[in-house]
Amino acid sequence: MSRTVGEVMTSEVVEARRETSFKNLARLLDRHRISGLPVVDHDDKVVGVVSGTDLLRHSTGAARATTAEELMSTPAVTVHPEQRVADAARVMERHRVDRLPVVDEEDRLIGIATRRDLLRVFLRTDEEIRREVTDDVLTRDLRLPPRTVTVSVRDGMVTLDGQLERRGDIPLALQLAWRVDGVVGVVNKLTPRP
Repeated sequence: MSRTVGEVMTSEVVEARRETSFKNLARLLDRHRISGLPVVDHDDKVVGVVSGTDLLRHSTGAARATTAEELMSTPAVTVHPEQRVADAARVMERHRVDRLPVVDEEDRLIGIATRRDLLRVFLRTDEEIRREVTDDVLTRDLRLPPRTVTVSVRDGMVTLDGQLERRGDIPLALQLAWRVDGVVGVVNKLTPRP
């Protein structure tokens, strides 16, 4: 139901080593048209991230950094492939970064998730969202009879309207609807059947 980082990440990652030179870093960013890249050690473990901003900052400073190790931001903010896209987006926002190296349980680089990768998930149509809430949440997960709940979606805002047999299903329906990719909010008009 909720997309994971592993489903949207790019597996082909442009990476640097600690010893990669300033000039080669600039070349990599330019050639691949990217704004940053992870720095890995000999074991493919992520040790930092270098961005175009890091290069600019150091090229104008008095002390000139010459390698990725001297330029990189560390520790790198990373995510795991099983994390939800919405959670990865929050991590990006909190740390003000545009990309997150995706690592396995040993912190080895397996992919990269960019802001664009994550945003694609939220660019779903209202109809796609409505269908998923109706089919997956209400029918499959909560096993509600068809047409018990009316689902309407406008600009990612889901409204659930109807009467439910079990009072306990109301918070569950809201929580599950929130987890559907592309949902920005849930309006509750559900009531327990008298």
